[in-house]
Amino acid sequence: MMRWTMPVALLLLAGCGDANDKGATADKVSVAPAPDAEPAAPPALPEPAPAEDYKPDPALAPPAAPEAGIGSGDKAIPAAIQGRWAIDASDCPKRPGTDLTALVIDAANLRFHESHGELARVRERSATRIVADYKFSGEGMDWDRLMVLSVADGGKTLVRRDHGEGAAPDAMRYTRCRA
Repeated sequence: MMRWTMPVALLLLAGCGDANDKGATADKVSVAPAPDAEPAAPPALPEPAPAEDYKPDPALAPPAAPEAGIGSGDKAIPAAIQGRWAIDASDCPKRPGTDLTALVIDAANLRFHESHGELARVRERSATRIVADYKFSGEGMDWDRLMVLSVADGGKTLVRRDHGEGAAPDAMRYTRCRA
């Protein structure tokens, strides 16, 4: 019973915080443009469709193994989503292992504090959103999870919505950590 209690407790704890609660003002840094330089406008990213719009097809079971080509091209996690994120912005400067709410994303992996998810199948993908199946392992357990990941606020916020047995009921919001 302890094996199920700890991951559920961590998910509930992770859902309690909001990146705007603590440390959000530390992310606001103003840099003045050079006197004779034209200020460059940041590229506008289209706002992703809300994660709540996705309704998984229960007939589509997760694949037994990752699809061929996963992690490259159209079968990779979009570059806008890749990077280091944290539910609690104060975890951003912490070293790995002490950053309890951090999530590191690359082209094919999601790395949490005590678990790892490997991209197994891409169901939908755009430049700022992915709906995909992941094979997870951690704390001596293995499980499959369907997730919707999308960026908002011009790439500053990651919205994660889990689907399936044991999934958190609400979307989780992460703040992008500076490199």
